[in-house]
Amino acid sequence: MATATAKVAPLHPRTRAEGRPLLKGQQTKAAIVDAALGLATQIGLEGLSIGALAEVTGMSKSGVFAHFGSREELQISVIREYHHRFEEEVFYPALQEPRGLPRLRQMFANWMRRTSTEIDSGCIYISGAVEFDDRPGPVRDALASSVHTWLAAMDRAVVQAKEAGHLRANADEKQIAFEIHALILALHYEARFLKTPGSMDRAHAGFANILARNLPATSPRP
Repeated sequence: MATATAKVAPLHPRTRAEGRPLLKGQQTKAAIVDAALGLATQIGLEGLSIGALAEVTGMSKSGVFAHFGSREELQISVIREYHHRFEEEVFYPALQEPRGLPRLRQMFANWMRRTSTEIDSGCIYISGAVEFDDRPGPVRDALASSVHTWLAAMDRAVVQAKEAGHLRANADEKQIAFEIHALILALHYEARFLKTPGSMDRAHAGFANILARNLPATSPRP
């Protein structure tokens, strides 16, 4: 198992959500989670170990362990942090757009931007699903809950686009959301694993085709 040897810089000493200074223990734990997330994108959640994190952060094994209590809790903390960053980059910025197709388009654009960076680093949602698809337990539950939350947000965006009259009245919202999700999964496989040229362009074209099939008859085609 490969482990990183570079030391991890401390995180900014303020919480993103509340803007209040973190206590020293919270800063340390946040730095450990940040380092663990970096490792997990390279070697997977199963590759995480207290020893590897101790090496990366320059801490003792007991010092790392004290912040989590178990490897399982460490994995769950990484999943929660990944989900938080995903929402910050993909979901919340899209809410600034009007409901309907503008918001749905922005959500997909944000998702594609994040995916373009993950072609090199890897996606916890995808690698985690491979590792834990048939392994019941708290880690799988945390991962599945995060994915369900994100897909529910995508479903809502599609439903709102239909309610706004931006999609045809008989459009199948579930099918549209399914096909959009499938595009991202195919993009990861084609671009990251197969290294297929032009994969990003094909994903964008696929999204445009999904919308074109579901626009009202009076709407101009994209």
